[in-house]
Amino acid sequence: MTAASIAGGAVLLLIIGLYYLLGYRKEKKEWKKKTHQFYLEGEKRKSVIVLWGSKFDETETAKEMEAKLHDANIPFTPSEFCGALIVSYMGILFVLVNFFNVPTLIAIVLSLLLLEAGRRMLFKMRKDRRRQILVDQLPDICRLLANSTRSGMTLNQGIQLVAKEMAEPAKSEFKNLAHELSLGIDFGSAIRTLEKRIDNKEFHLFTATLLIQKRAGGNLYAVLDEMSQTLDERKLLKQEIKTMTAEHKYIAYIVPIIPIFLVLMMNNVVDGFLDALFSGIGMILFAIFAAGTVATFLIINKITNIRV
Repeated sequence: MTAASIAGGAVLLLIIGLYYLLGYRKEKKEWKKKTHQFYLEGEKRKSVIVLWGSKFDETETAKEMEAKLHDANIPFTPSEFCGALIVSYMGILFVLVNFFNVPTLIAIVLSLLLLEAGRRMLFKMRKDRRRQILVDQLPDICRLLANSTRSGMTLNQGIQLVAKEMAEPAKSEFKNLAHELSLGIDFGSAIRTLEKRIDNKEFHLFTATLLIQKRAGGNLYAVLDEMSQTLDERKLLKQEIKTMTAEHKYIAYIVPIIPIFLVLMMNNVVDGFLDALFSGIGMILFAIFAAGTVATFLIINKITNIRV
């Protein structure tokens, strides 16, 4: 009798437990559904800054800036880049005023100058870097085109193969070239457009070779294979020259920065240290210093710029 009572109680508790478990799972399902809808609605909501940025990205000014950002290989939208510039300007201004005790008006002007110089340097460095990567890919491009023509493919098919197999930035450039050729644009016009975008001596030689072989015919495989070997040798020679002149190039950048940094540090230690700079003699000395610094920078760059 006792065993039967215990068994009956256990079955009853099991039924009650299952009932509450099913009820809990139903409530949990409804709660997850409400939470999911809440977050979906939250994704649709955008802040005022994001809306302003989206509207700015649709303007003509933003479209021109977007083209420049793409050419410089900077993965920012125009609104994001403008926001980065504003934040950078505020950071430079804060450092000059609070750490170097530069007068506010001078700091405002100096921050603008430093920001503009940094922006121009960033664009130039990114463009040069992208162009250099593409030039370094030229030997592989020549070999791939040579092997494709040797296997019986046409030059247009070889260009499509390069667009498929090569890494960036050659991938996107040759993809655009292949797309233009597929639309029926003349080979000479398409290759000259590519040449204008790259604007490099090695690439000019490459495009000239393709144009001559396209018009005159001949053994394109032998020409491209020889060019790939020549470009590899030029690449090694340039790397050796770059290693030998690296110290002098860094000196050209460090020499102008050290005295400016020391003057700002002294102004932070000694109150009014920069006041003498804005007197008559101070302006003359500053002009001499600026001219000498610029001349030194240009001379060092001229000496270390060895053309191969």
